[in-house]
Amino acid sequence: MQTKDSGEASTPTQRIDAYIAGITDWRGSLLTHLRTLILDSAPELSEEWKWETPVFAHKGNVLALGVFKDHVKLNFFKGAALADPDGLFNAGLEAKATRSIDLHEGDVINETALRGLIRSAVERNQSQKK
Repeated sequence: MQTKDSGEASTPTQRIDAYIAGITDWRGSLLTHLRTLILDSAPELSEEWKWETPVFAHKGNVLALGVFKDHVKLNFFKGAALADPDGLFNAGLEAKATRSIDLHEGDVINETALRGLIRSAVERNQSQKK
């Protein structure tokens, strides 16, 4: 999908690499860490570039990473249908389908719980009838 003379990366992974490289503060470091955690938690996920945003998908969109001025957002597309026993979801709690986790500089991530939530989201997509 490279356009002539644009210099744009040609694959979603390359676009995500470039996107993260362009964020030189704590948010870029956090994105790198979250990306690794996501892919390690569910190797079947593919990286996609949608809406100028890194998206992770398997049998449909699973989650997206968003960067804002003061936080990084993990948006689970079907988060409202997921159990969250550790209370990770802290944003978008009124949305009909999605749920999000907003992370601010210095926040400690419960990686074990987040890995479980990612696995649950992937399993939910796998179990959906097409």
